[in-house]
Amino acid sequence: MNPIKTRMISILGCLALSASPALGAIRLTDVTAESGVAFRHTDGSSGEYYIVETASAGLALFDYDRDGRIDIYFLNGAPLKGTESTAVPRNALYRNLGQWRFQDVTEASGLGDTGYGLGVAVGDYDNDGDADVYLNNFGPNVLYRNNGDGTFTDVTKIAGVDAGRQFGAGACFLDIEGDGDLDLFVANYLEFSYDAHVQSTLSGYRAYRAPIHHRPLSDRLYRNNGDGTFSDISAAAGIAAHAGWGMGTVCADYDNDGDTDIFVGNDVAENFLFRNNGSGVFTEIGMMAGTAYTADGNPSASMGVDCGDYDNDGWLDFKVTSYQQELSTLYRNLQDDFFDDITQQSGAGSGTLAMVTWGVGIVDFDNDADRDLFIACGHLQDNVDRYDDVTSYLQRNVLLSNDGRGGFTDVSTLGGSGLQVKLSSRGAAFDDLDNDGDIDVVVLNSREAPTLLRNDSTSKGNWLQILLQGEETNRDGIGARVTVTAGDLALIDEVHSGRGYQSHYGTRLHFGLGDHTQVDRVEVRWIGGETDVFTAIKANQLITLVEGQGDQ
Repeated sequence: MNPIKTRMISILGCLALSASPALGAIRLTDVTAESGVAFRHTDGSSGEYYIVETASAGLALFDYDRDGRIDIYFLNGAPLKGTESTAVPRNALYRNLGQWRFQDVTEASGLGDTGYGLGVAVGDYDNDGDADVYLNNFGPNVLYRNNGDGTFTDVTKIAGVDAGRQFGAGACFLDIEGDGDLDLFVANYLEFSYDAHVQSTLSGYRAYRAPIHHRPLSDRLYRNNGDGTFSDISAAAGIAAHAGWGMGTVCADYDNDGDTDIFVGNDVAENFLFRNNGSGVFTEIGMMAGTAYTADGNPSASMGVDCGDYDNDGWLDFKVTSYQQELSTLYRNLQDDFFDDITQQSGAGSGTLAMVTWGVGIVDFDNDADRDLFIACGHLQDNVDRYDDVTSYLQRNVLLSNDGRGGFTDVSTLGGSGLQVKLSSRGAAFDDLDNDGDIDVVVLNSREAPTLLRNDSTSKGNWLQILLQGEETNRDGIGARVTVTAGDLALIDEVHSGRGYQSHYGTRLHFGLGDHTQVDRVEVRWIGGETDVFTAIKANQLITLVEGQGDQ
């Protein structure tokens, strides 16, 4: 059996082999109007300014029906106390038909959850070969099992993962101890009840009460029992001992020791970095590691977090979004359990100071072999224009181009029609929606329709996309470390489930290769498994790498 199942997905990519591209300008085109996506988000607001409204919502990009095209799942809010609604809002699943056309299959799929949606993670928790969905809600959470025929079944009660009707946030599937089953991390934001709601004002206008006035919550960790059920091990694993205002989270092997750690962005307080000791027990080291606070020693109002190797040194870095008058932060991994806030000297916070920033992606948009930054922006105070002349409720998103030397340049004004959209954005997700070899963007906008951005960058390099298939380890390869080597170029990435602002994306790994037309070596280090090596792979294709079937 051929260990590499190959599917060519770009004729244009093949043509690019004949000449080295002049790498440069990133252009993202707004194609929402012709996409067929009719979803519109609601935060369930009634004018009472419940803090719940500010946190909705994330979205997920994943191939729910295994047809090779990435589909879109939007989370939605629900009517809060005092809100009258003629129709019941629900989440929406859109099937990718190709050619930037999408079909609403919510009803047929059974994924039209009517809870108050906040965060989402996707992973094959039962290792049956298809993608399951976990929703982190305000109220009871929901686990949907993929039936393999385009439909989903609510198995929350059987699995035991409703998380106790909390005010949720981000969520991640991960294998905490390398046993081949996906466990589940669930972040929580704060305590909220209608009875305890207090009206607040800013400059004489109604406003959302600051989260610091609400008690923080501890997060939860569920161990997969391997029989369709989970056990809450939050206390035993060292998670429950730490309460915070959790929002975005990502699970990644930041210290390169072969197990998966957990980063939680906390609003108005120090961020958590939970280091895994290898057996699923965690130690919180955020302050020691330098990720708890910004360089000036202050906590930020952390919203979303992504990780990626922006400087190609073989170590994963963290990018964290935040509130107005706080730069979105870039933490460079210095190894040995330490990070440095290099936001200002790198330019990674350019264009964000006046913004409230949410969704975030460390993404190589132009395939030049270094990763750029996309940051979704939008204020949460819908009347802020009346009393603050340095910001606005509706905001443009920010695009920062990586110069390949450790610095970033704000190219938002040059980024095409997709960067001219002004809305109040929340979750953002990134994947190759049209299978042409570059990464596109979907943004969920609060109280509005989403934005779909097609990557139309004219100068692009070669690329390779990798889909992992675990056999002895978890089926999705979540947590696996992939190293791609082409000549003197070495790139790393991992498969993550749940990331950004309470969203999910990137199950297919994407590597921009610049001028390189062939990859010499791909090394896959499976979580809880062995290491496979695959050699001599042509660029400009999507390949599936199967565990245990490497060349070496």
